[in-house]
Amino acid sequence: MQSILYYMGLPFVSFFRSLEKFGAFIIFEIKLLPLYFKPPLRMHEILQQIDSVGVGSLFVISLTAIFTGLVEAIQLYHGFHKFGAESFMGYTIFVSISKELGPVFGALMLVSRAISAMTAELGTMRVTEQIDAIDTLAIDSRKYLLIPRIIATTISTPVLVIIFVFLANIAAYLISTVALGVNPTEYKNTITTYLEFSDIGTGVIKAVVFGYLISIIGTYIGYFTRGGARGVGIATTKAVVYAAMTIFAANYFLSSLFLFLDW
Repeated sequence: MQSILYYMGLPFVSFFRSLEKFGAFIIFEIKLLPLYFKPPLRMHEILQQIDSVGVGSLFVISLTAIFTGLVEAIQLYHGFHKFGAESFMGYTIFVSISKELGPVFGALMLVSRAISAMTAELGTMRVTEQIDAIDTLAIDSRKYLLIPRIIATTISTPVLVIIFVFLANIAAYLISTVALGVNPTEYKNTITTYLEFSDIGTGVIKAVVFGYLISIIGTYIGYFTRGGARGVGIATTKAVVYAAMTIFAANYFLSSLFLFLDW
């Protein structure tokens, strides 16, 4: 009887523990907000992180963008060709990449390349007591370690997404017009005719939100890592999984919001 009650109550206990951890995360991030405006700004550390997060992720983002554009063009061509509507491929591809695929895929690749490394680095500093040493020197480790990484990621993500959208659309245009035989003039005309500012602005706003969310998740998990080398591995896995899930969830809510605002 006792074991039955144990297994019946286990999901509820796990749920409330998860709720407690989420609450602690929210409280920590709220307490972190004043530090963004507290001097010194530490521009040197921010630029270092932009180089690590942004420039360091440029190759993998570019490669992902090119193949995303190629596949998008091939798949849409098969559907549009059945209805003789190949001329509308240009605008459709541009919108799908700039609004959805660019921000989501770009942020996911940033998670796998930069956020995982960020979490592992902070986790290693925590388990080797380097963060405790920084606090001992009367330096706020949150201001010194977390803020530059969050700011750098929030800045780098929209820039990388813009590059992603540009390269993906160039790749889609080239394979559509050169390999698939789509008329290049019609391809470009549909974009210039139907394109609106919101088609580009939506993706950029999503990228800023994604960059902020994945950075606060990665830094939080890394900052509170426990359990030695094994704990660092577990923390890195958690950061990647939680950040990826957050991207998909945030993408849904932002898309719904933009739809409601008719933007």
